[in-house]
This record gives sequence, C-alpha cells and structure tokens, in this order.
Amino acid sequence: MIAVILAGGRGLRLWPESRQLRPKQLCKLVNNKSMLDNTIDRLTNAGAGKIIIITSDDLLPGIEELIKNRPDAHMIEVLTEPEGKNTAPAVGLVLARLQEENPDQILGFFPADHHISDEQAFAESMERAIRAAQTGHIATIGIAPDRPETGYGYIEKSKWEIGEIGNVYQVGSFREKPDLPTAQTYLNSGQYVWNAGIYIGSTSVLLDEFRNHLPDIHEKISQGFEAYLSSYAELPSISLDYGIAEKSKRMAVVPADFGWCDLGSWNALADLHEQDELSNVCTGSDIVVLDSQNCVVKQKEKTIVLYGVEDTLVVETDDIILVSNRHRSQDIRKVTEILKAKERLDLL
Repeated sequence: MIAVILAGGRGLRLWPESRQLRPKQLCKLVNNKSMLDNTIDRLTNAGAGKIIIITSDDLLPGIEELIKNRPDAHMIEVLTEPEGKNTAPAVGLVLARLQEENPDQILGFFPADHHISDEQAFAESMERAIRAAQTGHIATIGIAPDRPETGYGYIEKSKWEIGEIGNVYQVGSFREKPDLPTAQTYLNSGQYVWNAGIYIGSTSVLLDEFRNHLPDIHEKISQGFEAYLSSYAELPSISLDYGIAEKSKRMAVVPADFGWCDLGSWNALADLHEQDELSNVCTGSDIVVLDSQNCVVKQKEKTIVLYGVEDTLVVETDDIILVSNRHRSQDIRKVTEILKAKERLDLL
C-alpha cells in the first residue's frame, strides 16, 4: 500500500498552538512528537511501502524540515496543492501522479490529525481494508462508537459481509452529523459506526469512481500531473465523502476499535489524558488545581493556578495564553477570524 497523508489543513480550532506556519499536524500534543510524525510512524508500522504527503505550497518548508530529520525520509514524497480545494481534488492530485504506474496499486488516504492508541489493532484493520480493496471495493474505516457523539458523521453497516474477509460489510448509507436523539438511536441500533475519513482503494477503482461521479476532475486527471496542477484553480471544492463515497456502489466499511481520537479541538485532550477526580485534564509539569472542575489546561512554562472555576480551557504557548469556556472550544476558529479583522496578524 502507498499511504497518502492529507496534511494541508490549518487546525484553527487548536489556536494558539496551531498557527499559520505551524499548523496542527506539526504540533506536538502527544508523546512529544508531531501529529504528522505519529501518523507516518503508524502507517509504516502497518506495512506502507511508501508515504505521500499532500500539503499546501506555503506549508512545504515546515513539512520538509520534519521529513529531513526522519530515518525513513527516502520513502516519503511530498506533493503540494496550489490552493486548498477539499479532499477530492487532493486525491485527484495523487491519481494524476500515479495513474500510469500500476492500476492495481492499493492507495490509502489518511488524515494527519488522528491519534490511535492501539497500533496493532490499527494494522489488523488496515489488512482487512486492503483485502477488500483488492476485490474491487473502496474500503473505509468505521470506528465503534462508545457514546452518542454529535460531532462526527456516521456510516450505516449493511447486513452483508464482503467475501470471506470477515468483519467487512457493504455500506448501507452515510449520515451527516446528527442531533443528540438521532445519535443515541444510532448507538442503540448497533448498525452505525463513526466515519474516520480513511479510504483505501486501488488506483483503477478510484479512477473509475472519479469518472462516474466527478467527471470534471477525472478529465483533468487524465491530462497528466503537470496539466492537473496548472488547472487546479478550475477544480470544484468538494470532499471525497460527498463527491464519491456517498454515491458509490463499491463502498465497504471495516468496523474497528483501536483507540481512535480525532484531534480536532482542545476538548480532545480529555480523550488522550487521564482526568482527576473532578474531571480536570491537565498537561504540563506545573499546574495547581484548587476547587475547580471540568477544566482543560495545557501548560508550557509559566505556573498555572486554577481556583474556583468550572468548564474552563487554558492554553499557554510561547507568546499567548488563551482562556475560554471549555464548551466553546469548537468555536476557537472564530477567534482567529476576529484577530484577522483586527489586523492582529502577529497572533496568527
């Protein structure tokens, strides 16, 4: 498998740790390694023979600096997008690059901002997904839900297993992020899994599905890599989920449980670190918590003392201290928009 890492996002909900030239995939939130380093390690440990990283032109220097310090730099290739166009054009970029090499080559597409605690279980899920891809399917990974989550999309498993692989099902449907009662219904049914945004398929099958469902992008792919790049501004901005996965009849889902966490906002730290008896999550070596509960704190250098507060988020970086209501962590991107409007570009 060639593993493709989609690493062009900005991660604005993880401001102020995530910045313009140090997006979240380069931030060190777990085990003192960047999200991108952890993703590369996980995929090579799962047997990927080559890594392709897709990022933006302006993030290339930071990505190259990271790669040159890795012992496996020789097996990593970086492709850059002239501008962000969502995930379907990014996948098209890889297909334009590889279409003439091996039509049976298995490609896997992975976000750069996930944390996975059980890498052996992850590798076993990848093995099943690759086997499904070899039978002409596009396999996606469905995370076994442990709560009625409203922040993720869902995949409905059909009752039909695929071939003799075991625990791989045809997809019944894709569902958008639900409200809480609907999410509870999904959880109770046992037929729904979280959509992790991971896709595995062969070059030829992916090209066929682009031809069938995104013909405008397929036409540009067929013209070759350089032509595809030069026409990037003309491509539609559309996700692989909406453009292909939700329409394709070749989708398969691999239910999995490998300690998955989407590092999309500061509240995700609660899934990665132990909580104290009052549900506080503290990362850092010098934090004092007094009569406070349900807080998330990331400390860097200064001593942080919490006293008599609830539901509070505190993030310290080299030059900024963010204090927010924890329940508004999904809205942190709005802070960056306001700072931009106020021309505080030094904080971005």
